[in-house]
Amino acid sequence: MSPSLISNGYCSPARVEELPCAAISELNSRLVVPDNAERDILSDSCPLPTIDLSPFLAQRFEAPNSAVQELCRRVADCLSSTGCVVIKDPRVASEDNSHFVDLMERYFSQAAGVKHQDARPELHYQVGVTPEGVEEPRCIVDPACLETIKDQPPGHRATVPTGPDPKWRFMWRLGARPDVTEFQELNAAPVLPAGFPEWKSVMECWGSKMLDTLTSAAEMAAIGFGLDRHAITNVMHLGPHLLAPTGADLSQHSMLGSCYAGFHYDLNLLTIHGKSRFPGLFVWLRDGRRIPVRIPDGCLFIQAGKQLEYLTAGHVLAGMHEVICTEGTQAAVKAARAAGRSTWRISSTVFGHVQSDQILQPLGHFAKAPTAAKYAPVAAGTFVQHELEAINLKKA
Repeated sequence: MSPSLISNGYCSPARVEELPCAAISELNSRLVVPDNAERDILSDSCPLPTIDLSPFLAQRFEAPNSAVQELCRRVADCLSSTGCVVIKDPRVASEDNSHFVDLMERYFSQAAGVKHQDARPELHYQVGVTPEGVEEPRCIVDPACLETIKDQPPGHRATVPTGPDPKWRFMWRLGARPDVTEFQELNAAPVLPAGFPEWKSVMECWGSKMLDTLTSAAEMAAIGFGLDRHAITNVMHLGPHLLAPTGADLSQHSMLGSCYAGFHYDLNLLTIHGKSRFPGLFVWLRDGRRIPVRIPDGCLFIQAGKQLEYLTAGHVLAGMHEVICTEGTQAAVKAARAAGRSTWRISSTVFGHVQSDQILQPLGHFAKAPTAAKYAPVAAGTFVQHELEAINLKKA
């Protein structure tokens, strides 16, 4: 992080706080789901472990000791067992998330016509704004996805999407891009909206901090998987990483059960979220349970994407999730209105990617797994383009 970003008033200095890790064995012992009506109650009573990065960061440039190796195994095991993990990073301050969410509330509250000037459909909406009603949940076009929902047990069944998502999204590119690539449209220059002089500083501050956390988690996961510690971060180098907040207008979409982001997985490597001011994000654990995401103050939430599933030959599965309006969402809207605050629901989201020209294929010992044949080698950029076509962001 450059000194200018820290000193400009938009990026708070890192703050070190200790938070003990929950043992992954406790989590795994609670992943047995009874076949009865208690399932939906249990979904709220199974917190994910919070893993503190401090010990790893203290030894980042050294060979990890046994305690750090165990911490890395916990990250890897949690990703494999659940598809997600909650992270405490002492380099990240809650105030930075607040500055960022404040900015995005102001941006999305502009008139639609103003925001449309920032859209770049010719670049598959991979930079700039994606208007509401453009992105389609995969279940709209994929019968297998609908079958998955049909087979889910009561209390853990996804909302069936009936049309495009009513959310807006803004894509802000993070980090350097390759000088030469076969996928220029996935590595385009960022779009800078008019009327927000602090835009770049706030976006770079918060986005780079979340990307740093995600990169550290990827390195820890590699160690935990028994790979070279840089096996995952090497293929991430110069990737098309994106700060990609969504905005849903809850003054227009606050009916109970309204679906802001239909049941789907993320196409990228790892997704990291800061805390939203309105609840509504649900994820599915590997055992089929649907749980609400509740991010503790000062923490970040990471979920596996399809590219990580590829690199691990399915040892880690891409995490399914949805965002809907719940009673908690409605209560938060009521409180925001009473306080005179914005009722735009902002997701604080970064997509970490494999570099577009890298070949997506199982890494290391995962290449010898019986499941490896399901993950045929493909350029990451080609894979992303196919996924974007499926959700209506790229025209075939």
